[in-house]
Amino acid sequence: MTWWHAAIIVVAGIWAGTINAVVGSGTLVTFPVLVALGYPPVTATTSNAIGLAPGTLSGAWGYRHELAGYWPQVAKFAVASFLGAIGGTILLLSLPKDAFEAVVPVLVGLAVILVIVQPKVSKWVAKRREENGAEHKAGPLLMFLIFLIGIYGGYFTAAQGVMLMAVMGMLLSEPLQKLNGVKNVLAAVVNVVAGVIYAFVAPISWPVVLWLAVGSTAGGFLGAKIGRKLPPAVLRGVIVVIGVAAVIQLVVKQFSG
Repeated sequence: MTWWHAAIIVVAGIWAGTINAVVGSGTLVTFPVLVALGYPPVTATTSNAIGLAPGTLSGAWGYRHELAGYWPQVAKFAVASFLGAIGGTILLLSLPKDAFEAVVPVLVGLAVILVIVQPKVSKWVAKRREENGAEHKAGPLLMFLIFLIGIYGGYFTAAQGVMLMAVMGMLLSEPLQKLNGVKNVLAAVVNVVAGVIYAFVAPISWPVVLWLAVGSTAGGFLGAKIGRKLPPAVLRGVIVVIGVAAVIQLVVKQFSG
């Protein structure tokens, strides 16, 4: 790995860690960067999951004050994410590599769409809460949806945070800042579980993991402390542009290959 490849990966890790702590979808920054640098999609995904795990942990730690007194409930959610992550990694490792490479442009496109509609979902959730004063507690439906998102996150991490915010926002009555903290914890669980499994049985680029971990850890703290002051529209715009470019690149690569 050249020094400038390492520098690009660190910068991408910082940006992804910041985005993950604030809105999610940091993978839409790092995954295209790794593919553009020549890494195969499966290796990019597995290395990305491990490298971003420290960033999700630092982001979760940064939201610890919002989660005071809520940890027992977070632990229940984490069990569903844990089991889902195992299922997602099994899918990635069981299916043929060609199958993943064929579906990854669709997954990236889905993630981009989720990022675009996320503000509308947030507005709908806020309006729903104003109109309905009833308290909504975690039920079997929410646990099942968190489990499904864990499967998706274990298979391909992009936009799992957006998905979590959407389902929790619709099915819980907690403040959005608290839900954002929960989102960071659950994303950390998925990334750590997937990363540990991938580290033993999947193709990994350890230099990529190292530099992503350095960048994403710094970005996680930055996102938790400072990133909330950045305009969400700016972050979202960057994610969408990079995501669309990634879809185009992946589709062109498939047809040219």
